[in-house]
Amino acid sequence: MKSMEEMLKAAQAAAETIQKQMTEAQTKLDTIEVEGVSGGGLVKIRCTAKGRIIGVAIDDSLMAVSEKQMLEDLIAAAFNDARVKADAASGAEMERIQGGMGLPPGFKLPGMG
Repeated sequence: MKSMEEMLKAAQAAAETIQKQMTEAQTKLDTIEVEGVSGGGLVKIRCTAKGRIIGVAIDDSLMAVSEKQMLEDLIAAAFNDARVKADAASGAEMERIQGGMGLPPGFKLPGMG
């Protein structure tokens, strides 16, 4: 049987490995891009799986003052679409990482949910 000291060292090493993998996963999430779209493509918002906005594209037809309210609504809708896609991409990546660690599907690591 292992001594208590050996078990504590093994637990610490495992915790450090998991922390390193989670840090790497968070970094990778900021490189995965998704695009939210609204108005049939009139407004597009690109963001990372972490939710960082990369870019916004607005069709020229929406640049009239008379289209201001519609434009605002479409931007909000495109952002929400991007957020849903970012959450899905993030969830898929985290499941892949956790599966590689031998954690059960759906397991939530503290601070990573």
